[in-house]
Amino acid sequence: MRIAINTGGGDAPGLNAVIRAASLSALNLGWEVVGIRRGYHGLFQEDGLVSLTRASVRGITHTGGTILGTTNRGNPLKWPVEGPDGEIQLVDRSEEVVSEFKRRGLDALIAIGGDGSLRIAAKLSEKGLPVVGVPKTIDNDLAATQVTFGFHTAVETATDAISKLHSTAEAHSRVMVVEVMGRGTGWIALFAGMAGTADVILIPEIPYRLDNVCRKIDERYEGDLGFAIVVAAEGAFPEGGDPVLAERGGAGKTERLGGIAERLAHEIGQRTGRETRSLALRHLQRGGQPNAYDRLLALRFGAAAVKLVQDGCFGCMVALDPPKVLAVPLAEAVTDIKRVPLDGDVVQTARSLGISFGD
Repeated sequence: MRIAINTGGGDAPGLNAVIRAASLSALNLGWEVVGIRRGYHGLFQEDGLVSLTRASVRGITHTGGTILGTTNRGNPLKWPVEGPDGEIQLVDRSEEVVSEFKRRGLDALIAIGGDGSLRIAAKLSEKGLPVVGVPKTIDNDLAATQVTFGFHTAVETATDAISKLHSTAEAHSRVMVVEVMGRGTGWIALFAGMAGTADVILIPEIPYRLDNVCRKIDERYEGDLGFAIVVAAEGAFPEGGDPVLAERGGAGKTERLGGIAERLAHEIGQRTGRETRSLALRHLQRGGQPNAYDRLLALRFGAAAVKLVQDGCFGCMVALDPPKVLAVPLAEAVTDIKRVPLDGDVVQTARSLGISFGD
């Protein structure tokens, strides 16, 4: 067989480990493996495919990023094309993807991506593309798998940053508001906020009230603690309000969240009179080496994806259901977003510790 691998959407620690595991597993079966550069872009470029050999995937398990490159603006179902009047138009190039895939003599695709990339893979599968998905996202918001690789490394990165802010917040008697990624879910904020001993954690699953946030901060100062740490998911929003957008969607652009920390810092400073600073970690959470957990999970996913190709289980995604890695239909895998369960033990533990969710 001649199989292809691509990576789509935002990068995440562990992508290269999946590429290595999938490549070696396929090569050990006597197959040929190629990588498609920058999602599906490489299919439309003569030099867009790269041979994945034992030499080319050697020593990449521990590295961040992706050796194939990626993009979150390469949806073949809504491909941005400049029209005659200079305006960006979105066209469907999915049939071209399928035909070009066959023209290149490829027998199967292992698509590594988050919910957006896997929705694209599911649609392409319906059009006849033999594809197996591998779930990737630091947001941990894919419901069909217990966890996605990249999440735990992102949590470690955020936790380390939050921990470092304690000393400067205490030294200056400041309120520090830290913004983390997660889109419409609060997994990173919840896990990193708890591990970093934040006083307030704001997540999209629990709309907050500014009065309650400020009340918790005042309690900290009145108790002679003299500083406070607030962790906010980028998609957090107040009761009756909306998330803060850094960039609106349309014309081939993806709606992008961002700015909640800056807004909160301003509002908290005005309401409490406390010196308040904000910090948005942004893409720091995506970069760097994957930790041991994410490396191992990524390797397991990569090998399992090749096994699904070998078994002809196309239109499926590998998923972690401890202690097994199993196959779930792609269409079902992207149906629901996995949100933080409010009755789960992690949220209940946070409340027991006195952490405020602003509700």
